[in-house]
Amino acid sequence: MFKKILIANRGEIACRVAATARRMAVRTVAVYSDADADAQHVAACDEAVHIGGSAPKDSYLRWDRILQAAKDTGAEAIHPGYGFLSENEEFAQACADAGLVFIGPPASAIQAMGLKAESKRLMQQAGVPLVPGYHGTDQDPQLLKKEADRIGYPVLIKASAGGGGKGMRAVDKAEDFDAALASCKREAKNSFGDDAVLIEKYVQRPRHIEIQVFGDTHGQCVWLFERDCSVQRRHQKVLEEAPAPGMPPGMRKRMGEAAVAAAKAVNYVGAGTVEFIVEQRQAERSPREGGGPSPVQMDFFFMEMNTRLQVEHPVTEAITGLDLVEWQLRVAAGEKLPKTQDQLEIRGHAIEARICAENPDNNFLPATGRLEMLRWPEHVTFRRNADGEPFHDPAPVRIDAGVRQGDAISPFYDSMVAKLIVHGATREQALARLDDALARTHIVGLATNVQFLRQVVRSRSFAQADLDTALIQREAAVLFHQEPVGLKLAAAAAVAKALADERGLQGADPFSRRDGWRPYGVATRAFAFEFGGERHEATLTYLHDGALQLSVGGTSGPLVIAQRGEALEVQFAGERTVAHVDTLGETDHVFTPRGATRIVAIDLLAHAGEGESEGGRLTAPMPGKVVSFAVKAGDAVKKGQALAVMEAMKMEHTIAAPADGTVSEVLYAPGDQVAEGAELLKLN
Repeated sequence: MFKKILIANRGEIACRVAATARRMAVRTVAVYSDADADAQHVAACDEAVHIGGSAPKDSYLRWDRILQAAKDTGAEAIHPGYGFLSENEEFAQACADAGLVFIGPPASAIQAMGLKAESKRLMQQAGVPLVPGYHGTDQDPQLLKKEADRIGYPVLIKASAGGGGKGMRAVDKAEDFDAALASCKREAKNSFGDDAVLIEKYVQRPRHIEIQVFGDTHGQCVWLFERDCSVQRRHQKVLEEAPAPGMPPGMRKRMGEAAVAAAKAVNYVGAGTVEFIVEQRQAERSPREGGGPSPVQMDFFFMEMNTRLQVEHPVTEAITGLDLVEWQLRVAAGEKLPKTQDQLEIRGHAIEARICAENPDNNFLPATGRLEMLRWPEHVTFRRNADGEPFHDPAPVRIDAGVRQGDAISPFYDSMVAKLIVHGATREQALARLDDALARTHIVGLATNVQFLRQVVRSRSFAQADLDTALIQREAAVLFHQEPVGLKLAAAAAVAKALADERGLQGADPFSRRDGWRPYGVATRAFAFEFGGERHEATLTYLHDGALQLSVGGTSGPLVIAQRGEALEVQFAGERTVAHVDTLGETDHVFTPRGATRIVAIDLLAHAGEGESEGGRLTAPMPGKVVSFAVKAGDAVKKGQALAVMEAMKMEHTIAAPADGTVSEVLYAPGDQVAEGAELLKLN
């Protein structure tokens, strides 16, 4: 086994690899950029080497510096994690040329599977089912358009060298093809340095099901069951689970064998994932079968192979009791696979939720900022029995994170904050544990998708395992712009927090307190809040017997407050909840078992109308780079028309006109870096 490895990555995956290496008595070297000088993954490793600027191209993609760091520190092998250089065949070959072990597949396998079009041709030769499409090398836009017309709309344009949903667009009609192709190629070039694309039939009601495979240098290859990754936004995964709900055993076996055939076709070594798109359709029912719903028939097609460890690997670890990073290290060191196919079995059900810094109600716009408050549910990071045998009782809740309270989420890297993984004996138990764990996840300081994830988990489609990649769009009415707590309970919690803070800051002398105490009669106190975009007034009455009466939103009744550790038990208007209330500035972040919300206190003594909104301004919704402008000064535009494209956190975002008008001035040029709120152009 290696004595020391370098981890050529950052964030939670670097911390995850370091945890297994530490258990195996393997020393670790971290690499870090300017932005990550104080990052958790740096502290998680035994040594750390600075490799450059904050942008990935200046640090985590500089494999020359990474190789030098490995040589300087005496590392014997390099673990690439996922993303960055993990699927770069030149880097894998450079490691070999430098006498370092690349903890992953050989460069030839990465190259064979790295280009989607080439891999499709290879899979066809291996007898793996393929989606109808065009996988050729001729990238003439007119030819691509002709092929799309031949296949028939809707079609999917995919970056040939891509992954993670980048450089991918679904096109519903012919007139939209040219614009989608240009955007795809631009994003693919920016993300992968290669703008080649392929065109495929867009499968209706598709499920995204992938098979975990593992190969060694002794010719063995196994499949470690499947994961369902159908719940996606912007073609990126949101929730993943194993095993796939409703998977017939026969189909599971056929998919597993096809995945192994795909891996063997390129002499695969290490951890890999073969991704399939599964088409669901209602099968014809014969008259003898009688009434009732028609059975669902499923066919699967090869989509791509990810030649690395996947983000969602923990759900496979949970249902198999295996440490896949340990398997990676052992296989890379020349050992045989620890288990044979017939020794592998499924235990229970696991679900992973990706917690991201983003605003789901604003088209999943990435968010940046400081994690002012970070409270996780009770959990473990990763565990195994002391003797190294598989853990037959996986942790009910596991958190894989690369951040701590006080850390910042920057615009330079992916928006994922952490992964929350739950395991249960059944899917129903795993669902209940996931909802409870998300309710106990409290993040303050920037927008996240935690509440959105809870809405998805509780939606009819997900709860009943009615899965396909359009689930989020189908359930949009119950997923977006939801208010789970409501004004009355939010205001009661905010008032309770204000009173608790005052009691904590002031002494027992009633004459020095500001809570309305007086030796006789009653007193009232006014509050004002902004909630749901509207202003609301509240009145708190202190009765002579010490009881409290609250009036807000047309409801009046007793307010009962009790301290429960760090939380407050609040009873008002026939409702009772235990709330954690975290105050940041004037905003109270209220976390309850039913959901989370925000309510802003308004200072009644402050002057109103501190300035009017400026019309005609179009500002950057997040820090990032201006990719292009679709208009120039003097152009007339219509409401909703695309005006500019920005890129942040590896994704493109279109800025649209909020109203009809005329462009009076364009204030930046393509390629410029802009801060959040920067005015991009003026619109009259």
